[in-house]
Amino acid sequence: MAEQPNLITLTDPRSPASEAYRTLRTNLTFAALDAPLVTLVVATAAPDDEKGKILSNLAVTMSQSEQRTILVEADLRRPSLHDIFGVTGEPGLTTMIVDEATLNNPPLAETGVPNLWLLPSGPLPPNPSDLLGSQKMEQAIAALKSRADVVIFDAPPVVSVTDAVVLGTKVDGVLLVVSAGHTKREHAQRAKELLERVHIRIVGTVLNNAPHGITLGGY
Repeated sequence: MAEQPNLITLTDPRSPASEAYRTLRTNLTFAALDAPLVTLVVATAAPDDEKGKILSNLAVTMSQSEQRTILVEADLRRPSLHDIFGVTGEPGLTTMIVDEATLNNPPLAETGVPNLWLLPSGPLPPNPSDLLGSQKMEQAIAALKSRADVVIFDAPPVVSVTDAVVLGTKVDGVLLVVSAGHTKREHAQRAKELLERVHIRIVGTVLNNAPHGITLGGY
């Protein structure tokens, strides 16, 4: 894999941003002490172009702690993770859902990062939310869990479409991403309400693009 500028956890592992991702990994580990957190959806409240960067760097830090990590491109509307890692988008998740023969041999792509694999989106369907809510999706999740210590799912924005909520009911928790100066307060509140309405476990919130405060020493 060619060096990717979005993967700061690889290109500059000593940077404050990389340390922030490791802190996030630690916080998620503590969040899992009382209840398992093997499958995790990471979603933004509203559209955010940096979502893929956050997901990818979190997955890298997970793999760096010697956890077998699978990153799933479950945003079946605007998939971007395969571009970040420089791999093809097909076959992938939708292939697994449609073709049961792939459940025992998921079309995982090598990322070039030890302990980290990417399951691309696969061919984009006309009905993403129906596919994500299907029983076959549950079978695909079970197949991925059997191959990894942690499975991280990308998803579209919570307030835009139902995909993230549908997928959130099938995993151990949802990590919500909001962006300072970009995410509207009402969108963040609406996302929280939509997830809690169906009793989805919100494990935490990531504040992206927060300004560096003097008292934080640049961290």
